[in-house]
Amino acid sequence: MSNIDWAVLLFTLLAVVVYGVYIGRGQKSNASYLKADNKMPWYIVLLGIMATQASAITFLSAPGQAYTDGMRFVQYYFGLPLAMIVICITFIPIFQRLNVYTAYEYLEQRFDKKTRVLTSLLFLFSRGLSTGISIYAPSIILSSVLNWNIYLTNVLTGGILLIYTYVGGAKAIAHTQKLQFLIILATMAFAGYLLVQRMPEGVGFSDALYLAGKSGKLNVITTTFDWKDKYNIWSGLIGGFFLALSYFGTDQSQVGRYITAKDNTNAKMGLLLNGLVKIPMQFSILLIGALLFVFFSLKPAPIYFNERSYSLLKETQPEKARAFEKEHQQLEAAFNQQSKAILAQRKNQSAALGQSIASFKVTQQNIRDLHGKVEEAINQSALNAEKTDTNYIFLYFVKNNLPVGMIGLLFAVIFLASWGSISAALNSQAACSLKDIHLIFKKTKVSDETELKYSRLHTLGWGIFSIAVAMFATQMGSLIEAVNVLGSLFYGPILGIFLVAFYYKKIDGPLVFISAILSEIAVIAVYEFDVVSFLWLNVIGAGAVILFSTLGLLFYRPKALIS
Repeated sequence: MSNIDWAVLLFTLLAVVVYGVYIGRGQKSNASYLKADNKMPWYIVLLGIMATQASAITFLSAPGQAYTDGMRFVQYYFGLPLAMIVICITFIPIFQRLNVYTAYEYLEQRFDKKTRVLTSLLFLFSRGLSTGISIYAPSIILSSVLNWNIYLTNVLTGGILLIYTYVGGAKAIAHTQKLQFLIILATMAFAGYLLVQRMPEGVGFSDALYLAGKSGKLNVITTTFDWKDKYNIWSGLIGGFFLALSYFGTDQSQVGRYITAKDNTNAKMGLLLNGLVKIPMQFSILLIGALLFVFFSLKPAPIYFNERSYSLLKETQPEKARAFEKEHQQLEAAFNQQSKAILAQRKNQSAALGQSIASFKVTQQNIRDLHGKVEEAINQSALNAEKTDTNYIFLYFVKNNLPVGMIGLLFAVIFLASWGSISAALNSQAACSLKDIHLIFKKTKVSDETELKYSRLHTLGWGIFSIAVAMFATQMGSLIEAVNVLGSLFYGPILGIFLVAFYYKKIDGPLVFISAILSEIAVIAVYEFDVVSFLWLNVIGAGAVILFSTLGLLFYRPKALIS
């Protein structure tokens, strides 16, 4: 990067850290540190919810996901608006009325202490793993730009954001998320505009969309039903609904955003608006990935977007690399010519258009096959632990095609997105491990000052844990997919516990506790045997808790029912 890019990057990041420390100064109690004194208006709640969900993975990995697999990933969000409505009707009124610090406090009142602890542990484990992946995403940038070891950049990335998260708590997180997300949206919109402007002369937005459609990248709606298909309208509406219901309704990283609201109305407005704007936002980000495919079909594309991994292959296996490159040059030349021919024939309404499109698709498949061979060679040689180069596609475009200054700002955006989600996750993990585990088993009552000190220590501890997890994230492939798979392994049973708590008053603590454990075992078994795609795990997990609890009533009669 140029000196100007470095200046833009460092100034943006430093400004956010200083602002976070400043706005979060003077914390004196846990009510302020963990819940921001319940003073947040709806627009802060909205931006906090979106910033928590839209991590660096969204902006770094999602364009690469669309580049390789098309835009069908957007169907993953189709169940989101419906989930927001259910949460506003059922979850928020209960959490607000009980004035809880964590979502799992309610479970002790409804069931018992061990159910509260179990649910909190499931959340802490899943969120700890996901937070580690979120730290790894921006670490890729530092590693790529500076050519530093990825393990060192994991420590730097996770360590910097701990400064204002540790000092300022929920108040600092809420206000920095507001600033971060506004910068992110403006910058990504401008990056999309520049992507279209960088297309070859004579290629407009409609031309790019046409070519993206012919390459299969605009596959927004997939109606074919297949249990093992990750992204179709059925898994999106049903599996996505259950995942969103669990994530926004029972995941403390999200619950912690809207329990800071002034009242029910502000909390509900923040959630409902999130349901309205999330799908268009994600659609736009994926569209950037589809347009990137068009861009690299008209201009030279690298044989492998993770340049460092490929350079290591060239050093150790030069003959194999030369053979790959020779084939790649031939395919790329043909692909570029076919792409331009399609656009020209489309304008001229040539009769040869159909044949050109057929040839284009054959070459596209050949390039995909070659890419698979290169990837396999890199993985088999153990030169680099990263399974794919999906997470490097958008990064490659930014580094090589955007103007000076914009590169530094785009890199800053990916850091800011990561910080927004990670800081909220660390705050929520601290709240749960302190309130749901630490203080429950502490026999003596502690003062407000001591509890605040404990909260900060828990925040620091989870930060260290997440950095450790990031060290293993290189083996997880597409990050945006990996983080959702991890969530789906645990969200279903957690959601099932809450659904039983809200709607099934005959079930008591011992019965739901055993049902939750059996359901988690069932979910892991279904995943290990690859029975269905990961979105259905949320449905299975929630349904299994309800089913096991219902069957349990045939053999066990609750001693007392808690209303």
